Amino acid sequence: MLLPNVLPAPCPMSHKLEPSVQKPLVIFGAGGLGREILIMLHQINKVLPQWQILGFHDDDLNTPATVQDYPYLGTLKDLQQYNKPVAVLIAIGNPVQKKEIRSKLDMPHLTFPPLIHSSVSNEAFQHNTIGEGTILCQGTILTTNIKLGRQVLLNLGCTIGHDTIIHDYCALMPQANISGNVVLEQGVYMGANATVLPGIRIGENSIIGAGAVVTRHIPPHCTAVGVPARIIKHHAE
Repeated sequence: MLLPNVLPAPCPMSHKLEPSVQKPLVIFGAGGLGREILIMLHQINKVLPQWQILGFHDDDLNTPATVQDYPYLGTLKDLQQYNKPVAVLIAIGNPVQKKEIRSKLDMPHLTFPPLIHSSVSNEAFQHNTIGEGTILCQGTILTTNIKLGRQVLLNLGCTIGHDTIIHDYCALMPQANISGNVVLEQGVYMGANATVLPGIRIGENSIIGAGAVVTRHIPPHCTAVGVPARIIKHHAE
């Protein structure tokens, strides 16, 4: 099973970029996740200078003029008007909202690079693939033959086992643990410290509550919580 639009696993420390070739980048989302991603960018640049951070975009008009010393650059509509190449990181944890924002940013000058924290081991010999715009935060552990789709978020300290497939727009909160041969369909949201046992499939747009342990397949469009995880709600498609 292959995911569309995936990129080969990068080797972030395989060569050194000089500051003069730093790539311009903006963050969409000036909330807590956006500020955490800003810290991550600083940590990456400290090891290997590669990103010129321009500032933040956000549709919240109450966003302050500066966020962590970086300027507020306007709304989504302002971002759509860019006429020079710029990389975009979408700092939105909600999979549905993130997908909607991404669908409005198909402009020729905008790119969506994967972002991998310098602490994350993702070498060519691990044979992983990572899609556009996917973010791997500090402490994430990947093993081998893992396929991550587009705009996936693996928050702090997530662990992903062998041969797992995580489809587009999935969001895993801190310390989520995925065993081997797991499939997360598009838009799955997993709360902090949730665990999925080997060989499990979780259906699209389902939510797994914080601390839950998933021991059996979960259908699409539902919420499951507890140990073992049990379905407590079905969502409209």
